[in-house]
Amino acid sequence: MKSKVKRRFTLAAIITLMALTAILGFVFYQPLMVASGYSSKEICSGTFVSGMDPDQIYADMVKPEGAIRYINRLIHFDVNRDKHKVTTTIAGFYKTQAVYSKGIGCMLVHKPEDDHLAASADFITQIGPSNSQTPEIVGPAAIEPRNEQLSTALDRAFEEREQAPYIRTQAVVVVKDGEIVAERYASGIEADTPLLGFSATKSVTNALIGILVRQGKLTIDQPAPIAAWSNESDPRQRITIEELLRQTSGLALKQTSSGFDPASRMIFLERDMAGYAENAELVTTPGSQWAYTDGNYILLSRIIRDAVGGRASDVRQFAQRELFGLIGMNHVTLEFDATGTPNGAMSMLASARDWARFGLLYLNDGMSGTNRILPEGWVKFSTSQTLDTGYGAGFWINLTTSGNAPYGLPWGMPHVPHDAFFAMGNMGQQIVIVPSQQLVVVRLGMSHHPDGLIAGADRLVADVIAALKDDQQIQ
Repeated sequence: MKSKVKRRFTLAAIITLMALTAILGFVFYQPLMVASGYSSKEICSGTFVSGMDPDQIYADMVKPEGAIRYINRLIHFDVNRDKHKVTTTIAGFYKTQAVYSKGIGCMLVHKPEDDHLAASADFITQIGPSNSQTPEIVGPAAIEPRNEQLSTALDRAFEEREQAPYIRTQAVVVVKDGEIVAERYASGIEADTPLLGFSATKSVTNALIGILVRQGKLTIDQPAPIAAWSNESDPRQRITIEELLRQTSGLALKQTSSGFDPASRMIFLERDMAGYAENAELVTTPGSQWAYTDGNYILLSRIIRDAVGGRASDVRQFAQRELFGLIGMNHVTLEFDATGTPNGAMSMLASARDWARFGLLYLNDGMSGTNRILPEGWVKFSTSQTLDTGYGAGFWINLTTSGNAPYGLPWGMPHVPHDAFFAMGNMGQQIVIVPSQQLVVVRLGMSHHPDGLIAGADRLVADVIAALKDDQQIQ
């Protein structure tokens, strides 16, 4: 009798355990797939675009990110250098793959045909040499700091902690009066190494939209040209391009970077990122509330794609001809989804010098040499305050007391001049533009400590300004 009761108890326990496992598998399916997709995609880009060691990328970029640190022992990734592919699994499940192709970087594979799509003629287009007429900001050799104080400023930026979370500064470039006056790179990083900008990519999307406005193909106050919203009864039809730029669209595309949120799903689980974003419901009146999300910039990316021809190759040619080539950005990789839409929210890689050239474009009011790249007034528009935030329209502005900033970060940099504005990305990507100082400071890295995030950028830029001021007084 006892034996039968024991068997029944054991069977019930097994059934209960299986049910709990199924429920947990269902609940955590999305965040685990997001974690797997993030691992595949970023290791792929870091390995095949930036040329870095994949184990180091995992240690610095993937393992410390969010809740991944709690499951990192379950994550396994494989880098196939012959097929230019990265495959990730978690506990043997939740498999994702990312494939690299020259010119478009890495793309997550959602269907078997995506493997071959990345190598198709639609994606691979030969890009001609730079047609820049901009004065060169530096020669081929790395520029040593021009004075001891500037050298000390860079020393502080590269100081590392003895234990996690680490700062992991990869590159710093300082441009004063149009010329590089100091630069430094971590071991394994060169002046031409493309580095991921994360959400600093949104500022590049701002530029591409600006160019289309200058060309008369778009206006900022027009309803966003998205076919899914074309029905007059659809309230989303009222969303303008400006509201997408300013993160005030009102769409239900919440971004928490938890893996559970719609924005994470869009980037790492959806084959058609913009298709997913355009199906989001409207939850607040457009223009009334600020809510930061990659979704708005994915929709802008689709608008750019459709405006220039509809294919990935059209986007690459447009960006090279109208932006990168004109300002001398020679080491750029803009990445795409499988539908040919660029990930203009968070996935462009460029060398630190190229990010500095991009900053100079905005420092010089959208001019590059004698070429007007951006419309007159575009920089002022892009850096004008949105509601009560420290955000403009694709750039952050140096307001340190407005509202509540996302992710627990301060809006601005209290020790830097008020007129500064900046492109900013996850893990401490900063392109800081200070018009009153004729200064651009680029800081790139894989940081998980405040000293590598906006607080670190505040200290770095303040140190640089003080060092250059002392230098001028000595001269």
